[in-house]
Amino acid sequence: MTHVTGELAGAGAPLRPGSPGRTVAPAERGGLRIADQVVAKIAAQAAREALDVLPPDAGPPRATVVVHHDTARVRIGLELDYPSDIGAQCAAVRRQVTQRVRTLAGMEVPEVAVQVERLHSAQARGAAQGRTQ
Repeated sequence: MTHVTGELAGAGAPLRPGSPGRTVAPAERGGLRIADQVVAKIAAQAAREALDVLPPDAGPPRATVVVHHDTARVRIGLELDYPSDIGAQCAAVRRQVTQRVRTLAGMEVPEVAVQVERLHSAQARGAAQGRTQ
């Protein structure tokens, strides 16, 4: 099979993007758009990964995301055990969400807002188990 290059085709003869012998630059290949919902799933999974243990009766972390170009602003809602170091857990969630969204979706994450929606008391859980036994 013979490949035609720009020089062999003649001076000034442009090659079409799909013609043999031409490498198409990445910017000319098309675009990729990752839906907000996909980024939200990545963020929710990353929040789960960041938390060592979820309270037994807690719901999974939830995420909402607003994507603008290559930037994602993330809001995470989660439930934590109490007593625990809430600040450290929220910081771990922020770090993990930022890293995973950047790695998997190729987006910058300037903001991760973590909202603790409920605290699950280990003491109250123990008292409830004592009453039912």
